[in-house]
Amino acid sequence: MKPLVLALALGLALPAMAKDVATVNGKAISDTAVNNIFSALNISKPTTEQRKAIINQLVNRDVLLQEAAKQGLDKKADIKANMQAASEDVLINNLLQQWINKNQVTEEELTKAYDNIVKGLADSREYKVRHIVVKDEAKAKEILADLKANKISFTDAAKKYSIDTNAATDGGELNWRNGNDFIPDFGNAVKAAKKNVLTGPVKTTAGYHIIQVEDERPVSIPSFEQLRNTLLNNLSQQKIAQYVESLREKAKVQINEK
Repeated sequence: MKPLVLALALGLALPAMAKDVATVNGKAISDTAVNNIFSALNISKPTTEQRKAIINQLVNRDVLLQEAAKQGLDKKADIKANMQAASEDVLINNLLQQWINKNQVTEEELTKAYDNIVKGLADSREYKVRHIVVKDEAKAKEILADLKANKISFTDAAKKYSIDTNAATDGGELNWRNGNDFIPDFGNAVKAAKKNVLTGPVKTTAGYHIIQVEDERPVSIPSFEQLRNTLLNNLSQQKIAQYVESLREKAKVQINEK
């Protein structure tokens, strides 16, 4: 008795055959292809509308692929090189994902990274600052004198003279920033300034600044949960970089271009 007939006679379950959900000029699009997309999207029970949308996307994809082949684009050297590079990227990304899945960031590593951030921010302060920056020192001194004499408001002076056009539109406002995030000369002047007292001109690589610190406060430290995803991503990238470096050390690498 033939295997198929025997299986039916015994009431055995036969393996499900992957059905075709669509065809494009005779080329089949399988149900497996649709399910693979939902699997990649972590959708276990797609709705009818979601399935229709994915099927239509796959149809459009095949229509375009067939037209590209018809025009001979897949035979062009530069396009073939790009296709090869894309294929290699897929392999590399899957390798790295597989590796990080086996070498995941631990809770201990996350906690240690967070503790280091807290330690680094413990004595930090942030400042609400506004500034005017010009290229010429003499002009900066002239503007500063006019501000002190109340001949012009800080907001109007920033809009009229400052070359920092982004801040100038807001009257020179830089809003709240960690004092350590400023370029050194500017940051040092901000930290030394008295609240609401004009400071300057302060020279930096950007020009000559007139600075006014409107307020200051201790840096607000985000909670562990608020930073968890950022820490996880950063530590994962660090682990991957170390993995790549370890592979380079094992490989025989020769770079000919100096």
